[in-house]
Amino acid sequence: MSIIAADQPSAAPSPVEAALAGLPRVVDLLAARAEEHDRDATFPYQGIEAVHEAGLLTLTVDRRYGGPGGTLADTVQVLSQLGRGDASVAVVTAFTLLQHAEQARTANWPTAGYRRLLTESRRGPALVNTLRVEPGGRNGEPPATVARWDGTDWRLTGRKTYCTGAEALAWLAVTARTDEPEPRTGTFLVRGESDGLEVDPTWDQLGLRASASHDVVLDEVRVPAELALGLNPPRGGAGKGAGGSAARPGSAARAAATPAAGVVPAAELARAWHDLALSAVAVGVARSAQDWLVRFLHQRTPANLTEPLGSLPRYRSALGEIEAQLIGAEELVHGLAPRVDRAEPDAVARTGPAHLLATRAAISAVQQAVSLTGNPGLSRRHPLERYLRDVLSSRVHLAPDEAVLEAAGRAALERGARH
Repeated sequence: MSIIAADQPSAAPSPVEAALAGLPRVVDLLAARAEEHDRDATFPYQGIEAVHEAGLLTLTVDRRYGGPGGTLADTVQVLSQLGRGDASVAVVTAFTLLQHAEQARTANWPTAGYRRLLTESRRGPALVNTLRVEPGGRNGEPPATVARWDGTDWRLTGRKTYCTGAEALAWLAVTARTDEPEPRTGTFLVRGESDGLEVDPTWDQLGLRASASHDVVLDEVRVPAELALGLNPPRGGAGKGAGGSAARPGSAARAAATPAAGVVPAAELARAWHDLALSAVAVGVARSAQDWLVRFLHQRTPANLTEPLGSLPRYRSALGEIEAQLIGAEELVHGLAPRVDRAEPDAVARTGPAHLLATRAAISAVQQAVSLTGNPGLSRRHPLERYLRDVLSSRVHLAPDEAVLEAAGRAALERGARH
């Protein structure tokens, strides 16, 4: 048996370990100002800066780009903790982490464009998000936002809604259709400071009030040809100047379109990351609500009692119910994440129902906490009512219950038919 000398230095922490070590301090900083940003609906620039300085905003940048190479398991750990501090900061962070993770898997961004994003990330927070949703839009419909080829560049015109972090985004990945006789749909990488881009401050919601999920209006916004992703080769002369390898799907995208047996398509992996990342935020919010409830039960002694509420079996049982729900949600999210990292098809297929169940558990836990505390729980003097509003608003990131359950039911029927 080898003996390590007492004065032998221990191995230096990995970049992921170093970032995770800074989490408690960041969470405390977020929690200190969360109420202020929620009340005023102001964007938490200082909080995002703290996340960035801790190395958490670029946690999922792949090692081949010089990043830490954080996994989904790392990501849900970070987001669940950030959700304890400020749900809005956690959600904004989530979408940037998802972008870097997708680049790690598919390398969709052109090398020069992604290098520019990483350079900006070294100087300060560089937030990025995909803008898909449009006012009145329906799933499966082509986007109403139009890309017009002017002979040199693409010109984007349209409106996107529910754009998380809109006022602070460094890059926007905007879905749009071309104005060609046979329209094509692609993703256009837009700089946040582009001429013709305007943020319309429409976000005035019940919860996640500091997330700045405003509308973004594009009016002839210029996008170079090399920053147009996912378009097929141009037809005729309409997009002739936009040809070249940058405008065509990359090899990773082509492989994802026709996956080999047992290989999980890139789009399903992206959905799985989204499902578990946003689930983690909701569960983190619920854990903060439970923490506040525990302090309340320790301190609250009604006039007709000589002991605090926490001494009563009824309250301990109710708290146990909350604990059980959150344990189940955490085990589900944190248990599936490493399996998704290994691209296990069964695990990927379960993340939609997992998102639904974890979100339901988080909402139920916070609602029970409010019910147990009565008037104090709904007072603006305490954070519990903010936790309630934030966790209720987390449903905006969840697919409709009917769609999730119908898909799960269909899969169960197909599974049964094979046996």
